Parts: sequence; C-alpha cells; structure tokens
Amino acid sequence: MKKFLLSLAVLAALPSFAQPTPAATKLQTLLYQIDHMYVDSVNDNKLVDKAIVAMLGELDPHSVYIPKEELEEVNEPLKGNFEGVGIQFNIVRDTIYVVDAISGGPSERVGIRAGDRIVTVNDSTVAGPELKNSDVIKLLRGAKGTKVNVGVARAGEKGLLDFTITRDKIPIYSVEAAYMAEPGVGYIKVSRFGATTTKELGDKLDLLKKQGMKDLVLDLQGNGGGYLRSAIEMADQFLGDRKLIVYTQGRTSPREDTYATDAGKFEKGRLVLMVDEGSASASEIVTGAMQDWDRAVVVGRRSFGKGLVQRPVMLPDGSAVRLTVARYYTPSGRCIQKSYANGLEAYKHDRIERLHDGELTNADSIHIQDTVKYYTNNKRVVYGGGGIIPDVFVPIDTNLSSAWFSQLVRKGITNTAAINYVDKHRTDVLRQYKDVESFRKNFQVGADLNDALLKLAKDAGIEPDSAGMARSKPLVDVRLKALIARDVWNTSAYWQVINADNPVDKSYEEALRVIKDDNLQRVKLAER
Repeated sequence: MKKFLLSLAVLAALPSFAQPTPAATKLQTLLYQIDHMYVDSVNDNKLVDKAIVAMLGELDPHSVYIPKEELEEVNEPLKGNFEGVGIQFNIVRDTIYVVDAISGGPSERVGIRAGDRIVTVNDSTVAGPELKNSDVIKLLRGAKGTKVNVGVARAGEKGLLDFTITRDKIPIYSVEAAYMAEPGVGYIKVSRFGATTTKELGDKLDLLKKQGMKDLVLDLQGNGGGYLRSAIEMADQFLGDRKLIVYTQGRTSPREDTYATDAGKFEKGRLVLMVDEGSASASEIVTGAMQDWDRAVVVGRRSFGKGLVQRPVMLPDGSAVRLTVARYYTPSGRCIQKSYANGLEAYKHDRIERLHDGELTNADSIHIQDTVKYYTNNKRVVYGGGGIIPDVFVPIDTNLSSAWFSQLVRKGITNTAAINYVDKHRTDVLRQYKDVESFRKNFQVGADLNDALLKLAKDAGIEPDSAGMARSKPLVDVRLKALIARDVWNTSAYWQVINADNPVDKSYEEALRVIKDDNLQRVKLAER
C-alpha cells in the first residue's frame, strides 16, 4: 500500500497546465477506488499527507512536507517577526515570569518589565501546575491591533497592576550578540539567516565601527541556515565588487552565479569566522566564500555539510513542500553536501558519529569525503563533500560533561535557578556591577545559588550524582553566570560571559588569538 500511495501527492503539486504522469494517473485511480470500494471509511487527506511524507523520504533529507496548520509557525523565525505582546517568559513556580520585555515592543511601551509576573489574562487567572508554554503563547499572541488585558504582580507593589496591551509585530532577531571583544576587535553572533538579517548585521557593523572596531570575529557556530538571499547579502558585506559568492545548479535549474557588489561595509580589516558541526547551509555559503577568497580565517570544527537548495512549493490546501531543486557551490567549485546514501537516520545521527569517531576532539580524525582538491584565491588546498574544514581546528572538551548536567539543562533547572536569583537580587547586581564586563570578571556563583540549584534539581526528580556534580561544576557555574547576565541585561551579555569563560569550547579564545597573529599574513591565510 505504501508504494502505491507514494505519488498521490504529485497531483496536488501539479500546476493547472501540467499533464499528470502515468504514475500519477494510476495512483489517482487507486485513490478513487479506495474511496468508493474499500471496506471501511477512509480519510483521503490523511492518506495523501502520509504519501507525501513517504515520497519525500525517498528523495533527500531536506525535502520536507509542512502541514497547513504548522506553516506559519515554521516560517516565523525566518520572516523576522510575529504578532503578539512582545515578552520573553518562563514558567516559574506555576506562574508566568517575564524574563524580558522586548525593546520597543507593546509590553515595554505600556510599562511591563523584567521580573513581573502575569497572574491574569482577560480577567482569568493563569497559574497552576498544568500551565504550559504553549498555553501562554495561545493566550498572549494574536493579530496586530487586537488588545489583551493582563494583571501583573510586581515586587514592592500591593495588589495587581492592570495593563492593556495592544498587540503588534514583534521582531525576531538574527543577531544575538554584538560587542567589543577587545580594543579594536568586534564580535558579532548570528543565529539564523532570516528576512531581517542583512539590516541587523549592517546596523551592528556601524555600531561597532563607532566603538573603534578595526577587525571582526563573526560567530556562525550553531547557525543552521535560512534564506539563501540573506547569506549572499552577508557575504557581500565582506567581499569586493564582482567577486563570486556562490553558484547554484540543478537538473532543471541552469547554473546561476551570484557576485558581490561594491556596497560592502567591511571589505577591509581582519576577519575570523567561527563555525562548528551545527553551522549549516547559509552559514556554509558565507564561510565557503570567505575561505575560497582567503578573506577570513575559519576557526572551529568541520561544518554540518548541507549543500542543497530548497524552494517552497505551495499545495492547494494551504500546506507546502520545501523541495530540493539545486545544489550550491562555493567560488572554487566545491559542493559541500555530505552524503545521505545510507538513509535519513544515519544522516540525522552524523554529528553523534563524529563525536564517537573522535572528530570533535582530534583534527586527525576528520574524514574528507571528497578527494578532489580545490584551490583558494591564494592557492591553498580545500576539499568539498561533507562540510567546510576550518583553517584552525579547535577541539571540544568532553571531560566535563555528565548525565546529571544534561538533565539540568533539559529540564530547565539552570534557567529557573538563574531567574529566581535575578528575581531576588536584580537591584543588587546592577548596583554592584557597572556593566557586563565588570560582572563577568567579578561575579562568583556562591553557595546560596548552588544550594538553590540542587533543591530545584531534587524537586524535579533529578537524582544526586556526586561524581557528575563535581565533574560538571565548571559548566554549571558558567551557565548560571551567563543566564543571570542575560536576565539582568540582554542576550548579548549571555554570550559575552559564555564566550570568555567557556570551559568546553575555546573557539572564541582561539579566534581572538588568530585575529591578532601577524604570522598569518605571511602564510596568506587571509587578506588584510
């Protein structure tokens, strides 16, 4: 039955002018007969949905089906905005706790601030052990221009404070952090490639230049990609006019070359790119272009290896398919798509296999799948087929990991402990530390915070593990410290702490060393 159903979905995807193939006609006939003759009643739509999923599973790992009801949510992070009240929240002690009111958003405009607790929504109490994040989102999100009334409990205030919030478009930022890492050296972290990434990046480059930036560390670690156009526009910021950024080509898609313009904001100055096994797709387009032109030194670990281009195909019922239509190639001609010949499950577990094979801890364990040599602008050898290999390898330290720490993170215990701490000590932290850097250098995770964390862990059913606790304490402490910085200041503060004090991954530290290393000029790793 599965094979017979595989192509039912073709009919839905065909343009009105296209003639159904014999295979599609055959399956349409089968669907008709099932509908009229099968012993039990059948949900045709459900059959077709399953057929679409099964059919795409025979193609490649990145051609996917998105049901109508999920399409908006899936596209939201890339669109760069959604409509709602504009808060970041956590559920703490069965209550909605405001972690941050997004700057310029509707909640901030009416006076809601970090540390507030939302107790009522439209006069109904919203609290209790059954309250879930999804419940809060349904209550607070809504169309632009609609209103929602909330009752807020605030420390130092008697009774509830009533606010009427007019929902609006809320930005979803691509740039998570931008700050001066050292005198003359800026740092920017980009988490996705969405509709607003180009403007965000341009604004941050301008800001850091005003603060004296001459050189830049661009962090694409963990960035899973997004819009191809945004990747091209990012690369354009760093390359000179008419330099090839990327080209795409497919069976029915002729080669299309894309070149840089003369509009780049950072075409000079040292550039280091940070990547890892989570850097994929659009991240690899930018990294490949920078590496091939010897514009940047790439620091970290081999990237994910996604070199396939998807195009959205809308189906008649409002659902969609992201269909792979081409491969992209770096300027030197590399296609860095890793193999998916062993099936979807093996493809999904590739990163785990890299860890088991020692690749994340030892550069000599990197498996180069493509034996064809390619050459950068300065005639350095690079390889395709399976991700971009960095110029400077940085291993991760797995010795600090433990099952106990993993449970803390998965169950949100570190987040809750940090929020509780900030709830009690926000004013003290702001009074004691003049800025994020002062906090980073001087704040210590004390016994009171550790004890509170252990109590939360016990209440959540996480069994004490003295060996795991001792081994992972540096990880726990830096995570708590970074989360407190985020809750007191912003997300950029989180990365400022994590980067500087990360006990597991020294990529940031290495990036700062590399960007100041004049010997790299001699070996022509990057233009200056």
